[in-house]
Amino acid sequence: MSICTKILPILALSVSLLSGHTARSEDALNPGRILATVNGVEITLGHMLALRAGLPEQYSEVSPEVLFKGILDQLVQQTLLMQSIKDKPSLRTTLLIENERRAIIASEAIDKAMGPPLEESALKAAYDAKYSGPSTETEYRAAHILVESEEEAKALELELQDGADFADLAKKHSVGPSGPAGGALGWFGAGVMVEPFFEAVVSLEPGQVSSPVQTQFGWHVIKLEETRIKEHPAFKDVRDNLENELRQSSFDNLIKKLESAAKIERINPEDFDPTIVNRTDLLEK
Repeated sequence: MSICTKILPILALSVSLLSGHTARSEDALNPGRILATVNGVEITLGHMLALRAGLPEQYSEVSPEVLFKGILDQLVQQTLLMQSIKDKPSLRTTLLIENERRAIIASEAIDKAMGPPLEESALKAAYDAKYSGPSTETEYRAAHILVESEEEAKALELELQDGADFADLAKKHSVGPSGPAGGALGWFGAGVMVEPFFEAVVSLEPGQVSSPVQTQFGWHVIKLEETRIKEHPAFKDVRDNLENELRQSSFDNLIKKLESAAKIERINPEDFDPTIVNRTDLLEK
């Protein structure tokens, strides 16, 4: 059970256990200050702060007095329970400790690689590099009528060829959510619509209507209304995305650097039954 689920009842209990004296000297700010010992095992302020740092945001609403007592009680009780295990920890526990240690130290390495504040000039340079030239991305405004069968779609195509109004037919026959709006889909670019639909849109000239197109949603009759070249976004609108991209690039470069300098040996996944990853019962043997 996690610390977050266990600490709640302890905090509730601790209200009646608080002492009236609190150390407030400069020494109290030292993470190495010993706050308790359990059979000779020290519990320091640093231990408490590390535990506090991992608690959910909801614990910010708990008073410092209650939180302090609750966390210290938690650590004392955990130490007692740890010491009560006289035998070697189970295989599951041993491996969980190893994984947790690996993850925590790896997280520190990530923070060091991605944590330093980025200069605004670096972000603007990334913006210029990404959006320096004229935009070449085309956006499309289209409408469609979605029906369940090819026969229905062909019948609608014939009605349109005879001069029927596209929006009126969409309102009457389309089973898609855009039907009440005359089938209007608004503006979109590559990667938004499913491939067969988008390919049909790209093949049309503004004002043209497609032959029936099948997708996993049914049969479509599509009308391309107009096209435009997508404008570059303003720097302020993509600043956060650029920052994330630069930080991700720093992380990727770090991994590549570490991998190139390391000796890594792995099994060939094809030589191993992947279903064994679900055999957590093996940890109990």
